[in-house]
Amino acid sequence: MGLNKKSVDDINVKGKRVLVRCDFNVPLKNGEITDDTRIKAALPTIEKLLKDGGKVILCSHLGKVKNGPNEGESLAPVAKRLSEKLGKEVNFVADYNVTGEAATKAVEAMKEGDVVLLQNTRFRGAEETKNGEAFSKELADLCDVYVCDAFGSSHRAHASVAGVTEVVRAKGGECAVGYLMQKEIDFLGNAVENPVRPFVAILGGAKVADKLNVINNLLEKCDTLIIGGGMAFTFLKAKGYEVGNSLVDDEKLDYCKEMMEKAEKLGKKLLLPVDTTIAAAFPNPIDGPIDVQVVDADKIPADMEGLDIGTKTAELYADAVKSAKTVVWNGPMGVFENPTLAAGTIAVAKSLAETDATTIIGGGDSAAAVNQLGFADKMSHISTGGGASLEFLEGKVLPGVDAADDK
Repeated sequence: MGLNKKSVDDINVKGKRVLVRCDFNVPLKNGEITDDTRIKAALPTIEKLLKDGGKVILCSHLGKVKNGPNEGESLAPVAKRLSEKLGKEVNFVADYNVTGEAATKAVEAMKEGDVVLLQNTRFRGAEETKNGEAFSKELADLCDVYVCDAFGSSHRAHASVAGVTEVVRAKGGECAVGYLMQKEIDFLGNAVENPVRPFVAILGGAKVADKLNVINNLLEKCDTLIIGGGMAFTFLKAKGYEVGNSLVDDEKLDYCKEMMEKAEKLGKKLLLPVDTTIAAAFPNPIDGPIDVQVVDADKIPADMEGLDIGTKTAELYADAVKSAKTVVWNGPMGVFENPTLAAGTIAVAKSLAETDATTIIGGGDSAAAVNQLGFADKMSHISTGGGASLEFLEGKVLPGVDAADDK
């Protein structure tokens, strides 16, 4: 994958209309933003373009719009918060058509240093369908330059992510990435393509099926692959262990055997739990009190289930991280939402926080865990994309990255 992309530092936007695809998919409660992390993360790119004399037009999706537009997923609260953060008025175009007459007029009236925010792109309907071609053209008509800064959407070939770039380029415009995207490419992309070794990859989460291609790709790239979380039990069962009522994907047993053979053939270390924290049943509620015990990984009683890695495993995994120069982590080690079952995830997070290695957290639940457990400021990079991070780790070409101009 070509990772040497034009960034906002490589383009001249003075007097030009710049369309920026942001990730303003923020959580809302009763019309109020409950966490504005994504808005704050977009500010450096927006401020750079304003400082350089651009006319900045912002667009984003919000929520999972399924049945057409609804006011509960309007970007109006984002416009309000953005105005506060930028210290200047953000002109919000509430038009459900997104790129209609109201948007065209608002953009025509812009002066250098002005900011316009378009309505939720998904109000326009399915962006990836035939309808996307007309939408791509209308978005491109509003701008001279396009900047993608929405890594969390970059794995989708949508009109506002990839389609628009073809039209902008066809009329002589440039397509670049913003600072957020650049950081993802620098850390996640290069960790997989050109890691400083030893390179340790840690994979957790519930299901093997979610990480099939990631396991396969990382085995070829890393020196040590650590497996934790619910997916570890399919590997343990594939080794012939009794795993009781633990989560197992029986259809993937052969796949797990293949991966263990592949690791051996490639001379890679594949670490699996040597002990596990077990309970009689999954906690209900998820964060409720629960009685647990720790047993060896091959001694799980038939009527019990594994819900976290054990203490010896936590030490083993922490040791593997100590000598690493690059660590990528995607997926918790157990049911981290429960205080009793968060020990394994905390131990891994702590080992990453204490190492001198470049530490990269691959979005999703691992990012949530690191933030909740208070280790966020100790990590080199926490990815802003769940699905996009996984596809990057699979070695896939991401449409949103691919669509930017090469330097």
